[in-house]
Amino acid sequence: MNNLSLTQKSYLAGFLDADGSIYVQAKINKTYKYGYQIAPYIVLFQSKKDNNFEQICKLIGAGYIRERKDGITEYIIGRIDEITEFLRIIEPYVLLKKKQVQLMKKVIEVKKKVKNKKDFEVLIKLVDKFRELNYSKKRKIRTLTP
Repeated sequence: MNNLSLTQKSYLAGFLDADGSIYVQAKINKTYKYGYQIAPYIVLFQSKKDNNFEQICKLIGAGYIRERKDGITEYIIGRIDEITEFLRIIEPYVLLKKKQVQLMKKVIEVKKKVKNKKDFEVLIKLVDKFRELNYSKKRKIRTLTP
């Protein structure tokens, strides 16, 4: 990702703004210390009919491609280090999803520092803020008991 031109960085930011999503899921998982797995994602969407989508994904060089049954191809970045790098590169050029970018960076920062249940509750409240920024389910975690 480091070798991208200014034009390529701007293009990827615009693609994310138009056909992408930035979100974090709090998945119930009893094997995790506080009963939830915190899973951040950046996803780009495109019709399977678009022959150029793989070229766009290759520019990023992280994540993986998944084809859905409804004719949509998703490019999913789910590793924190790859998300962090992608955001660093495109952040100056994002227009519509600036708040999501900033919130994702904050979630990643707080997630790294969780040491106790109180810290985890702060993280969960940040995760829930994505609900306000994105078109998402009206789910809100009110308790840490799965």
